[in-house]
Amino acid sequence: MATESIGLIEALERNMAQVVLGKVDAIRMCLVALLSGEHVLLDDVPGVGKTLVAKALAKSVDGSFSRVQFTPDLLPSDIVGSSIYDANTGQFNFNAGPIFSNVVLADEINRTPPRTQSALLEAMSDGQASVDGTTHQLPQPFTVIATQNPFEFEGTYPLPESQLDRFLIRLSMGYPNREEERQVLTSHRDAEPVDLLKPVIDCQQILELQNEVRQVAVEASIYDYLLDIVEATRTCGEIHVGVSTRGALCLYRASQALAMINGRSFVVPDDVKSLTVPVLSHRVVPKGYLHGNQRAAIEQLIQQLVDDIRVPS
Repeated sequence: MATESIGLIEALERNMAQVVLGKVDAIRMCLVALLSGEHVLLDDVPGVGKTLVAKALAKSVDGSFSRVQFTPDLLPSDIVGSSIYDANTGQFNFNAGPIFSNVVLADEINRTPPRTQSALLEAMSDGQASVDGTTHQLPQPFTVIATQNPFEFEGTYPLPESQLDRFLIRLSMGYPNREEERQVLTSHRDAEPVDLLKPVIDCQQILELQNEVRQVAVEASIYDYLLDIVEATRTCGEIHVGVSTRGALCLYRASQALAMINGRSFVVPDDVKSLTVPVLSHRVVPKGYLHGNQRAAIEQLIQQLVDDIRVPS
């Protein structure tokens, strides 16, 4: 692995850590998604830094950034754009929506109806958007960072499994410890620190890193270990719907990205094991599934399944 690539990843991580204090794991998971060419769902209470992470990532990348505040009256055209008639030329011109950015913050994604939520599906899975029968390619790289509040259900529309499956990783920020929170207070004395961040990497360099991720070596025993985990979710008596083939591929790609972030050109079992909960827990449906918050129980179940599987040596 090139020293330059490792240096770029470390610079990106350090730059985000200047403003996202004490959240090393959250930063790393966002970088895993970015280097995998995938998307992140930040599922936590308001005010713990979900939007800050998205802004810090966008500010660190020399690319375009859009924020979409999802509301009950938001229309699909407000996201992907629409065709506008030009009386002077007699033609319809496409006016691109905010989805046509390198980093898109979908704030409170569960506050908009399913029709509008589904407008993101094609963009997130295929890197394109169809408007009035015409397909428009999205800029590359393209990453969606979505946020939602898991403890507020009134006036919300829970994401269906098909949409959750488009997110590589679901994670929580959590509260900072006392010293980290003190640093947050003092750093906001004069201005918003995130507004002062400068880009440390450009879009072309990210695309090159994404190509390098695909070259990270995966040994046969790692393939078997990963598939054993996926199979365990399908045969578990407490799970109604196990992890799909797409989920297995996501865990595979995320493991390659994490290995690269850790400075290795090969995947080790710990890469797979540390990613199983954030990558797989939102892809299963437990028996007796209700729309209430069962996240902690599901994550605990996934972790238990992984702990019971033999780790290759």
